Amino acid sequence: MSQAALVNPSLLTWSRERAGLSTEQVAKKLPVKPDRVEEWEAGEAKPTFLQAQKWASLAHIPFGFLFLKQPPAEQLPLPDLRTVGGIAPQRPSLELLDTVRDSIRKRDWYLEYLQHQEHQPLAFVGRFNSRSSVAEVVADIRQTLGVHPDIARLDYDKYTRALIEAAEAAGLLVMRSGIALGSTHRKLEVSEFRGFAISNVFAPVVFIYSSDAPTARLFTLLHELAHIWIGSSGVSDGNSANGRDEERFCNAVAGEFLAPEVQFRALWNAEIDWEENLAPLATRFHISKLAIGRRACDLGYISQAQYSAYYRMILKAFQNEKGGAGDYYRNATAKNSPRLSKAVLTEAMSGRMLLREAGNLLGVQPAKLRTLANKISE
Repeated sequence: MSQAALVNPSLLTWSRERAGLSTEQVAKKLPVKPDRVEEWEAGEAKPTFLQAQKWASLAHIPFGFLFLKQPPAEQLPLPDLRTVGGIAPQRPSLELLDTVRDSIRKRDWYLEYLQHQEHQPLAFVGRFNSRSSVAEVVADIRQTLGVHPDIARLDYDKYTRALIEAAEAAGLLVMRSGIALGSTHRKLEVSEFRGFAISNVFAPVVFIYSSDAPTARLFTLLHELAHIWIGSSGVSDGNSANGRDEERFCNAVAGEFLAPEVQFRALWNAEIDWEENLAPLATRFHISKLAIGRRACDLGYISQAQYSAYYRMILKAFQNEKGGAGDYYRNATAKNSPRLSKAVLTEAMSGRMLLREAGNLLGVQPAKLRTLANKISE
């Protein structure tokens, strides 16, 4: 008979609830009857070591956590700038926690890599603060990225990609994903956050929730870039109401970048229904009707409730149209940042880094690294 694991019953309950799992879901995966799971959590019985190891894997925690006297204190390793009804959420999800930690892990590796490249600090990081002129920050972002506001934008995806390529060329790491740690079973939620920024003068990181509507991703990208320009790190939800000062400032920068206020106010027609303004202004500024709606909300032409309802409609339409998972290698590059991916693959292909280590860092099977390297260099 297998030896029982002397786990702490309260840690079983904590880890299960933390992972958002029901007793039935855990029981099905182990597999045991739900009554057995309830007995373990009540301390009336103990799982075997194998069952406890499977439990830890299901709950996405180190096996040793199940033997602790009490749950470890967990906090976001970045400032939490999100607001729900004007207050910060009580507890971040396990998916958000793991995504932020994974991004920091990759950033730390890249910082060490840069030490051997005699890399200079990036002058634009923290060049301004949240009391700076919004127009000056917008102008500096445009100049640094080399993106002119009058360039024709064929569609929002292409415009977003152009901005990302320019940001990466300037030295930023732009990461995009809709799932945690590459697991399709661990989806991130737009209701929890839209992006985050990790400010660092050598390796700033911007993370974008990629399953959001394309036009909303464009706004989030610019919002997070504004965070880098004021040297601010944090997790954002893009809320325009009841936000913190720096969040409101970054929203203002993103809005001004996409649709300058003076021109917007001159073109907005208060004599017609607000939705009738969206199409002509979208054509004028070469952005989406959703982005125009967002700008109208921030400038006080429509209410937060009106914009939120319109956004939900656009997001639902996008999700209904959304196809399959997409290209594996393109997704791998996007989630890790093209710049970081190239650095890791250069080290791996040259033999200075084990393929196993490179695969672990990028979340890619070692056998697929050479193909990924070839596709990135195309």
